[in-house]
Amino acid sequence: MEEKYFEDFRVGEKIHTKEKTLSAEEIIEFAELYDPQPFHIDEKAAAESPYGGIIASGFHTIGTSFRLFIDTGVIGTTGMGSPGMESIRWIKPVRPGDTLRVEAEVIETRASRSEPGRGIVLMNFKTFNQENELVLSIRSVNLVRRRDGGSI
Repeated sequence: MEEKYFEDFRVGEKIHTKEKTLSAEEIIEFAELYDPQPFHIDEKAAAESPYGGIIASGFHTIGTSFRLFIDTGVIGTTGMGSPGMESIRWIKPVRPGDTLRVEAEVIETRASRSEPGRGIVLMNFKTFNQENELVLSIRSVNLVRRRDGGSI
């Protein structure tokens, strides 16, 4: 996909990513480093948990989702970071073997008054598994470089 500047984003536009399958090894490796709760790293404890088996850390799901989005190339050198996320909802656990994909919808665009060289793009990120079940929903505020250098 072609890189976009702020001026290129349109409200209602949807960006679709490729897919990524998470293995048990990836899930456990991430969780051992960043979220070492038993239901993420220990097969026996996970089997006895309310989840009935190993599940991915929600933060692993977020990281995977953003990687898939970045890999589209939409905001290669035009992405300028983010002041934050307005909401994050983990809807359904992600399990080993689940294949994830993301649909990112532009819901608002506005020029930055404090930084004229960038615009603000508000997006809803929805991550789905291979059964087309929603597993994660994020509303993210993104800073994107303006092509025109910031004329308001």
